[in-house]
Amino acid sequence: MARVALTERFIMSPKRVPGSGRIDYLDSIVPGLAVRVTAQGHRSFVLIARYPSRPRNPTRRALGVHGQLTLDQAREKARAWLEMIGCGVDPRVEAERERAANLRLQVNTFGAVAEAFLERHAAGLAKQADARRTLLVDFGPLWRDRPINDIRAEEIAQAVRAIVERGAPYQAHNALGYLRRMFTWAIGTHQFGVRSSPVERLKPRDLIGVRAPRERILSDEELRSVWNGAGEMGYPYGPLIRLLILTGQRVREVADMTWPEFTAATGLWTIPAARMKGGRAHEVPLGPAAIGLLAGLPRFNAGPFVFTTTSGAKAVNGFSKAKDRIDALSGVSGWKLHDLRRTMRTRLSALPVQDLVRELVIAHAKPGLHRVYDQHAYQAEKREALELWEGRLRAIIG
Repeated sequence: MARVALTERFIMSPKRVPGSGRIDYLDSIVPGLAVRVTAQGHRSFVLIARYPSRPRNPTRRALGVHGQLTLDQAREKARAWLEMIGCGVDPRVEAERERAANLRLQVNTFGAVAEAFLERHAAGLAKQADARRTLLVDFGPLWRDRPINDIRAEEIAQAVRAIVERGAPYQAHNALGYLRRMFTWAIGTHQFGVRSSPVERLKPRDLIGVRAPRERILSDEELRSVWNGAGEMGYPYGPLIRLLILTGQRVREVADMTWPEFTAATGLWTIPAARMKGGRAHEVPLGPAAIGLLAGLPRFNAGPFVFTTTSGAKAVNGFSKAKDRIDALSGVSGWKLHDLRRTMRTRLSALPVQDLVRELVIAHAKPGLHRVYDQHAYQAEKREALELWEGRLRAIIG
């Protein structure tokens, strides 16, 4: 078959259209490149070569349709294919690999990767519920449908700074840590096409500041003022704050409480493992005041959540306005909701309660060999501790 230096004029000439069937015109510039013209006038570029998957016989493979692919583009693509063939790479296999990679970029969104990370790896996180809320609720609206590899370091820095600016630097540290672990995990799986982490060079000290330990304890007078202010707030945040004081549990553990977790007959509140920082279910044998508080709360049909503004469908979320209001009502400032937990635990130390029981009341893990050999639930001991605390609290707020 004769070769010719293909030109656009040559390709488009009516003389090249055969009376029947089809004919290939080989290019003299790029070996194996040809333009195939059919009797219907359809023109396409092909490359005739011995491909790695079929090395014995020359095979035609389409490069593209003339009109969608120019002659120069066809020559460039043919040269690239010939280079791959020379390296033992089949262009069709390589094209499929690229197509799959591009598909992964579209399918593997931030939301999909975050869900997979939480499903497979959340058990290894100290604060499972907090990690889930941060990745899906805080960052989800920003990037849920974005390809994971499209998210830039500047965007992450901006999102973390926004958490700092709303007065939650400790949560910002946690949020950055969750993102760092998620990207590192995604790289290690070799499943999502993630090869680098945009969090890698973001330094918490530079972005957020030094993570100073919290030591704030409310005085008796401050605690009394906060308790009374919560009484003026009304449902849902007022009772929520009072239950934080009564039980010493973490803010989200109380805020995400559901009615099925509470057994009124025994006064036992069982927080499931999925909502606990340590990944283990936690029993809180409530005292009379806490039981009475729950008994006075409304119940809704839209969902099981105890503290809600959506008729039970969702738990309350976002405490900044409620915190501003309790500050105004109580006259107490410079404290965080988490400080109520530290205050309650500190007051327990002044009561006749074993140190181990004090720690178990607020869901701290048993130390050392206690964790392995002591499987006693300490339910009665924790109930006694919480009842003693309620007695002390009555004296404070009396």
